[in-house]
Amino acid sequence: MRVVFAGTPEFSVPCLEACRASGAEVVAVYTQPDRPAGRGRKLTPSPVKQAALAANIPVEQPETLKTAEARATLEGYRPDLMVVVAYGLILSRKVLAIPRLGCWNVHASLLPRWRGAAPIQRAILAGDSESGVDLMQMEAGLDTGPVLLERRTPITREDTGGSLHDRLSLLGADALTEGLRRALAGETWQATPQSDEGVMYAHKLEKAEARLDFSRPALALERQVRAFDPWPVAEGDVAGENVRIWAAHAIDQQHGAAPGSVIAAQRVGIDIACGEGALRVTVLQRAGGKRITAADYLNARPELRGAQ
Repeated sequence: MRVVFAGTPEFSVPCLEACRASGAEVVAVYTQPDRPAGRGRKLTPSPVKQAALAANIPVEQPETLKTAEARATLEGYRPDLMVVVAYGLILSRKVLAIPRLGCWNVHASLLPRWRGAAPIQRAILAGDSESGVDLMQMEAGLDTGPVLLERRTPITREDTGGSLHDRLSLLGADALTEGLRRALAGETWQATPQSDEGVMYAHKLEKAEARLDFSRPALALERQVRAFDPWPVAEGDVAGENVRIWAAHAIDQQHGAAPGSVIAAQRVGIDIACGEGALRVTVLQRAGGKRITAADYLNARPELRGAQ
């Protein structure tokens, strides 16, 4: 089986490795063009490109797949199957029709909930108790295709955007491995059409969303902190200083304080009044500094210690 793999970020790499380990022939890898990254803004290859080059797989980086030239290049690889994992480009009907078996997509949610760009963070923000990955047969709509295989995992109150990302990345590779095993064995199995009910769209994250509004319930802000670790990282004011908040949890505390005011400051955390309950901040970052614990922060701001 000749497979073309299309993916870009770190999330996609385990799926590329699953393709290579399956016994299929990965004849080409498609990934986004190199982008500026880091403080020096140097052009940097995507994690998928780096993995492909290390495995001596040909790499294609078209800006678009809409041109006849781009489609001809893809056709030249004579793919039986195209596997798409967080690639970053929309595939037209003409592209979807090129591989003999069509195109599969590994998507990081339990469809039809959280179609779109940021399903991992949106699931945490919404307080979902469960997430997972779907192996989907692609069609022209955005994440609307029938589901071939599914893997599920609970979302705990310890999960961050980063931890759930890493777990779903591996679950995606597991689902893809099973799908490829079946396809290579010549098995056919029924894909399950998505329900028309419960459709939710996971819109792309915006940095402005990271700002904490302490008039909201503390539990909602806890989810915001967890969802936005490692990016874009929650921000809020602590006693007049704007800081990045890396870790915090809601506490069920009755108070009459104005939202945003510090109601307690101890080594275990800094408690900030919210519209409902309080948010205990435990890891934070000052402008130009590194992540520190609440205890270290209070060493730098001794006037807050023991505040009530």
